[in-house]
Amino acid sequence: MELPKDKKIILFDGVCNYCNEKVNFIIKYDVKDIFRFAALQSEIGQEIVKQLGINSSIDSIILVEPGNAYYIKSEAIFKILKQLNTPLKGFILFNILPSLVKDMVYEYVAKNRYKWYGKKEVCMIPSPTIQSKFLDYCEV
Repeated sequence: MELPKDKKIILFDGVCNYCNEKVNFIIKYDVKDIFRFAALQSEIGQEIVKQLGINSSIDSIILVEPGNAYYIKSEAIFKILKQLNTPLKGFILFNILPSLVKDMVYEYVAKNRYKWYGKKEVCMIPSPTIQSKFLDYCEV
């Protein structure tokens, strides 16, 4: 599998409405065109998880950087946020909190995301204008 060598890859839950909103947010503020996306449920998403040796049952955002460094949960969120040109960049200040605290908040939101925001029957299919940002979509 040939991944883009100059892009960071974000693996996300493709059926999660909240996650899809956040992907659209990242795309909007990714003015330097740093990120590419794949649903965790997609073939490429599963292959990347396998290649990195990550537990395949992981239910978290994963940021994969060139060279196969990867970050999950709140660490991924803060690394992504740092790269975006957004007014919400001030939230990076919360990165001073201990990882345990940040991940507890992350896990609470992740655990409730379907209840609060709903779930799609199939993964998001990107519009033609943003299709080039996606490595693969999935069929659930």
